[in-house]
Amino acid sequence: MKRILFWLFALGGTLPSIAQQTAAVDPAALKYAGLINPNDARKHLSILASDEFEGRETGQPGAEKAANYIAAEFKKLGLSAPVNRSYFQKVPLIETAFIVNSFVVNQTALSNWKDFYFSGSPAPKTIKTNEIVFVGYGITTDVYDDLKNLNISGKVVMLINGGEPVKAGISAITNTAELSNWSKNRAQRLSMLQSKNPALIVAVSADATATIDRYNGRGPEPRMSIKPTTPTPVSTLSPVMNITPTVANLIIKNSGQTFQSLKAAIDSTSTPKSQSIKAELSADFGVKITEVNAVNVMGYLEGADLKNEILVLSSHYDHIGLDSDGPDKVNNGADDDGSGTTGVLEIARAFATAKKEGKGPRRSILFLTVVGEEKGLLGSEWYSQSPIFPLASTIANLNIDMIGRIDPAHTVDSSYCYLIGSDKLSTDLHKISETANATYTKMSIDYKYNAPNDPERIYYRSDHYNFAKHNIPIIFYFNGVHADYHAPSDEVSKINFNMLVKRSQLVFYTGWELANRDKRPVVDVVSNMPNSR
Repeated sequence: MKRILFWLFALGGTLPSIAQQTAAVDPAALKYAGLINPNDARKHLSILASDEFEGRETGQPGAEKAANYIAAEFKKLGLSAPVNRSYFQKVPLIETAFIVNSFVVNQTALSNWKDFYFSGSPAPKTIKTNEIVFVGYGITTDVYDDLKNLNISGKVVMLINGGEPVKAGISAITNTAELSNWSKNRAQRLSMLQSKNPALIVAVSADATATIDRYNGRGPEPRMSIKPTTPTPVSTLSPVMNITPTVANLIIKNSGQTFQSLKAAIDSTSTPKSQSIKAELSADFGVKITEVNAVNVMGYLEGADLKNEILVLSSHYDHIGLDSDGPDKVNNGADDDGSGTTGVLEIARAFATAKKEGKGPRRSILFLTVVGEEKGLLGSEWYSQSPIFPLASTIANLNIDMIGRIDPAHTVDSSYCYLIGSDKLSTDLHKISETANATYTKMSIDYKYNAPNDPERIYYRSDHYNFAKHNIPIIFYFNGVHADYHAPSDEVSKINFNMLVKRSQLVFYTGWELANRDKRPVVDVVSNMPNSR
């Protein structure tokens, strides 16, 4: 047996759950779980992951369409609107983007992330000058000073960003250990220049091209975040623009010199060659902060005798939106996480029908579909900061993120589900989950991503984490990764609806037990996560 176990782990596999405890089948649970079916699931997902919803990117019209669709479905089911009679919880998000409106040098327009890029997030600024001050390597020591007798306040400054004067392959200045530090520490020389308050620092480096290429000429995406309660102070540091030697030649071409000739003059003489160079430069750039229209969508099913305790069933309805190129521009997000949102809608219908027929849950259930997961778990973070129902009354969170596909590790036995986090905070919750599967769905439960040393760190990468960090027991349901993750090819046509339903039923059965048992799951595992309450 040990040899078999060894080879299973050596091949990268994980053992399915074995020796699970079964319980007596609850006919009511069986009946209402049967309402979760492939036809209804397909109907929901075909709408949520349609081209019309444009990839459901947070802050974009497609996400708003998805939110309205989910709210309308909650209303049809008779779920209460728990946010002052609304299904929407406003999530105060802002988008921070660095915008270059124009950058023209010697009558040539340059483009951000094609010809240059900026470091940091400079405040909005407009510059117009006909002079650039070249300061060599930007070194200031007792024995070598590129800025000696120079006033660069309010001026555009260009420097060689890295290295030191080198003659015949040997450092031209060897009598100071401090100089060696300057050659290695780009941040030091840039900080020193910023302390002199120039209008702009133009830093020339050979590796600027590699950085530009890494971002495909488009640069990083604008950053989305929760709006701070107090305004973030605007940086007063001089902005730093990074360019290649080729662009440097364009800037100094009117001087009759080249970047290479200036550098060679410094290296060959071992003396600074700082000088003023005639060049026409105008620029308009800076950080732009925009408020984002974003909402969490939730429906509430009130419980009976234990109604003040809340079970949260969640998914994220947002995705990554549109691609700028390619024949298929819509990232439909059928699996990520249209499948999870579909699961929540189906589970909500099963519980709502049970209540209408007199089999309602003892505890209340909040069906929570959040926005901004793809931007950094922002919707669930906001809910955990501003909960509609007290976190102290929240007994558990069952979170669904991607349950409609089969990953390469399970092509032979597709009746599986990855479970993450069930044992991280509560042994009760783990036993409830195992028993629900053993009694009803009988899937192979794969705990590969639950391992403490999981290199993918899946436990920290979906919305359940914002409950877990407050010591609320969680289970995360997941089908694993596949080649269509975050690609336009994540389409409805690739969804296995039978498995989407079966995994949703596992969530339902687990939720049914949690909502109806006498005691809430005990938190009996010590949490080592931050922000625990």
